[in-house]
Amino acid sequence: MTTAEQPREYHFVLTVQKPAPSGGYIVADWSGYMTPEPGWTRHDAFQAIRAEHVKQNPNLANASVLFFSLEPNQL
Repeated sequence: MTTAEQPREYHFVLTVQKPAPSGGYIVADWSGYMTPEPGWTRHDAFQAIRAEHVKQNPNLANASVLFFSLEPNQL
C-alpha cells in the first residue's frame, strides 16, 4: 500500500531593488512560507511569490531581484 505524500511547505526569502524617485535605491526583503501546488516547478513558485509581493507592494513592480531562496521549511 502506498501513502499519498503530504504537501511540503517551503520557506522563501526575496530581496528586490528599485531606483527611488528622489535618487538612490529602495531595497526590500520579504520572507515567509508557502506550499506549492502539485506539479509546480521552482520557477512557478518564484513567479507566484514575486506576483504576491508586487500585489502587496505595487511600488516595487519591475524591481530587480537581488536574492531569492526557496528551501523546505522542515528542519
